[in-house]
Amino acid sequence: MSGLVAAGAISFGAFIFFCLGTFLAGLYASYVQSYRFAAADGREGADRGRAISWVMVGGLIAAIIGPQLVIATRDAVPGVPFAGSFLSQAALALIAFFVLTRLRGRQPAATAQTSSDDGGRTVLQLLASPKYMLGVAAGVVSYGLMSFVMTAAPLAMVGCGHSIDHAAWGIQWHVLAMFAPSLVTGKLIARFGKEKVTAAGLIIIGISGAVALTGLDLRHFFISLILLGIGWNFGFIGATAMVAAAHTEAERGRAQGLNDFAVFGTVAALSFFSGALMQASGWHLINLLMFPFIAIVLAPLVWQAARRL
Repeated sequence: MSGLVAAGAISFGAFIFFCLGTFLAGLYASYVQSYRFAAADGREGADRGRAISWVMVGGLIAAIIGPQLVIATRDAVPGVPFAGSFLSQAALALIAFFVLTRLRGRQPAATAQTSSDDGGRTVLQLLASPKYMLGVAAGVVSYGLMSFVMTAAPLAMVGCGHSIDHAAWGIQWHVLAMFAPSLVTGKLIARFGKEKVTAAGLIIIGISGAVALTGLDLRHFFISLILLGIGWNFGFIGATAMVAAAHTEAERGRAQGLNDFAVFGTVAALSFFSGALMQASGWHLINLLMFPFIAIVLAPLVWQAARRL
């Protein structure tokens, strides 16, 4: 629907309907985020991390296919630039639709009921669970900081005298670094545990900030963005595995929805805030602000991981 509405809006020059199409694209993206939990449902222990990691590999493929598809189809409709790109988006979603019809989830067992009549904890009870909230907090910080810095990075690069092409290359390498580690993240979770991998991700995000603070050359930006992507991968996949292990099957919809509302609500807010802060205070402050948030989540993660030794 998003692709069809947007393509039609471009054809007729109706900006308000184009905005509606992009709004629908946002809704679509919110459902896509649930794929990682769908893959983890019915798996136990280290298998959850592996399943989530393999789903995230799709992002690596998308990072390659997406831009090329736009280039190949942007002039597919004569006289209507980019309408073909949105039609190709609709086609991809249709392919995904048929793939998803093959998905079979495990039904909650009758014994899975815990503290409420409908078979799971309430939202307030989930919020009072330290294990669940630590996973949510790790996801919020990992994804939120990544979005916060990534949004400001191209502005900072251009502002420091680097070309727009260099800024684009920096973001492309960052996106590849976000998803390429998914090929091994599941194995690392199986070997070291989800808490340790999540903690390692947060530490790498912190190192990316430290690199950014050491200089404004291209190499500083590129190394920082690559480390930011790797840190996000470890932190976000590890946090997702933590959340998946912190709820029962009966309460998974409530727990997963609450987690994603917190994570992506924070991402949206920080994306708006990042540009304004970059304009007002500069690139250095953007990176300095990362460290207290990392420390707040890293401390209990290290403590919990140490308890398992």
